Amino acid sequence: MAYDTALVFPGMGPVPFAEVGRFMVANPIARELVAVADEALGYSLVDAFRLAEGDYSEAAQVAFFVNCLACAHWAREHLGVEPDVVAGPSFGEKAALAYTGALELPDAVLLTAGIARCLEEYFAEEHRDVVTLSFVRAPAEGLDAILAELDEAGEWHEISCRIDDGFYMVSLSERRVEWMQERLRAIGSLPLYTMRPPMHASAFRPLRDKAEREVVSRYTFSDPKLPVVADQDGRLLHTGEELRTMLLDGFDHPMDWPSVTTALEDAGVRRLCVAGPDTLFGRVPRTTRTFDVVAAQPRLAMTPRRPTRAA
Repeated sequence: MAYDTALVFPGMGPVPFAEVGRFMVANPIARELVAVADEALGYSLVDAFRLAEGDYSEAAQVAFFVNCLACAHWAREHLGVEPDVVAGPSFGEKAALAYTGALELPDAVLLTAGIARCLEEYFAEEHRDVVTLSFVRAPAEGLDAILAELDEAGEWHEISCRIDDGFYMVSLSERRVEWMQERLRAIGSLPLYTMRPPMHASAFRPLRDKAEREVVSRYTFSDPKLPVVADQDGRLLHTGEELRTMLLDGFDHPMDWPSVTTALEDAGVRRLCVAGPDTLFGRVPRTTRTFDVVAAQPRLAMTPRRPTRAA
């Protein structure tokens, strides 16, 4: 079966309250979703997000999830986006679950909040020295040589994300980050930022087990109304059990965006709508050279639109 339009929920990056707070209280779609989240959580999401510290607090994660869903529904109403297939790299998996009906919205809100708490508890005790470093323009041979040096030194590391040609995220000990940055610059690469908490590494299997036991096991996953592309390997998923496995795989398997874009291209997708605050997945060359990209972001949704005049 050929698909034409894909809806992508982006992975989460730092999004300050100042950038999206007005959208959450003024946009009718966002406001409705926030009300559902408030009811499920038992507290005001907007107030909690406003006061939260850190880029990946529980409130920040739930707010990102809600804003991505709101942008998707806005894109359908105002941009005519009718997706045939859905993808949600990394954090975006949670919004994909809700949008496709694999989880009811209140359950997806509670799942997102529960996983956020699970992450905080786990990394407060385990792997406290591990971060994930992102970098671009890394030639394959040069990167292989750097990783071989880490192997020879007995230093643990794993590629956590493949974003584009030469664009990777590697998890490693924080004390080796400066060394890694220097070695990357020496091969012409550009280090970007380090992320905490780290994700998508086999060393985090205990985190996967904790999340499954304490959070994921509480929910029943229905078959999605639209197929979902697994962000680990590009497989098309059609059942609730497959989506449950994809969510759990996100803890201890690397995320591979090129496999997603290849799968979408092979399926015939020409138009790709990225719904939510995004500075990455809708902008990398592998995406922009392959698809007609539509950015559905809070800022765009809050921009006054000229009414169309009848002919």
